[in-house]
Amino acid sequence: LFMGLITFGIFSEVITSAPSLVLENVNYVKKVVFPLEVLTIVRFLSALINAIFSLTVLLTGFLLLNHFIHWTTLILPLVWLPMMLFTLGCGYFLASLGVFVRDLGAAVGVLTTMLFFLTPIFYPIRAVPEPFRLFCRLNPIAIFVEDSRRVVLWGLLPDWPSFFFGLILSLLVFILGFLWFIKTKKAFADVV
Repeated sequence: LFMGLITFGIFSEVITSAPSLVLENVNYVKKVVFPLEVLTIVRFLSALINAIFSLTVLLTGFLLLNHFIHWTTLILPLVWLPMMLFTLGCGYFLASLGVFVRDLGAAVGVLTTMLFFLTPIFYPIRAVPEPFRLFCRLNPIAIFVEDSRRVVLWGLLPDWPSFFFGLILSLLVFILGFLWFIKTKKAFADVV
């Protein structure tokens, strides 16, 4: 449960705050020449640091209970790479869109809560009935959560086909989100 919460927390923290990132920093938009792309990265790094502290607590508890930590835990940064790209891509897209659609933050909060319950955090993916498992596997966050559990808790390697599917999807989302942000940021000063 805790490993799923840590992994989903990184995504959730960035996504829920992304629609208001530019609006909260209007001074950087109007008065100063500032690379606005950094705002999403800073929010992401803040979420990542929180996750690292939580992961430290999890690993300490795991070590105290089991007297060992799986060597596959060293693979966790690789497993989190697609999640990082996916989160940043969605963050860029929502940060840009939040300038033009002011009520987007409320909708994103609701969608993030729905996604939280559609992600196998409180339940393993194998507990989902077989006809609905495909929907869970198409959820990129589910892929990240399951692979995080595999490497940290169970000592297994990631599910490589799912990992590479998640990586390709995440890279695409990151590139499209970043390009959208760069293209629309010229209009930010006019809107805010």
